[in-house]
Amino acid sequence: MDGLVDTSIAIDLDRGYAPSIQWMQNNPTLLLGITPMVWMEAMLGVGNRAGQRRIAKLLQRFHIVYLIQSDMDWAMQRFPIYALSHGVGVVDCLIAAPAHRLQLPLYTRNLKHFTPLLGNLAQQPY
Repeated sequence: MDGLVDTSIAIDLDRGYAPSIQWMQNNPTLLLGITPMVWMEAMLGVGNRAGQRRIAKLLQRFHIVYLIQSDMDWAMQRFPIYALSHGVGVVDCLIAAPAHRLQLPLYTRNLKHFTPLLGNLAQQPY
C-alpha cells in the first residue's frame, strides 16, 4: 500500500475535478486505500441512489483498510488534544489512525485537520 485517501479526494474524483483526475492519471501505479469512514462519508455525500451506485463503483478502486484496536486507542488519545484547538473531528481522528499506524501518507485537501494529527504524512496531492 502506497497511501490512504481522505474523503475530500474521493469526492473530487467523483465530481470529476480535473486536478484529482490528473493526479490519478499521473500516478497509475499508486496502490491506495480508504478507511470505512471515508467510504461512508463519500456515500453520504451523494443525494440519490444513482449517486450511491456511481460513488460505490469509484470506491471499488481502493483497498479498504480497517481499523484495529490500537487505531481506536490512538484516535481516542488524539481527539481531546486537537478537537478544540484545531477543530479536528472524531471522523478525522479515525481516518488518520491507520495512516499513523502504517506510516503511510494520507492524501487530503484538508491539511488543517490532518497535519496536527499526522505531520508530514498528511499530504495535499494537487
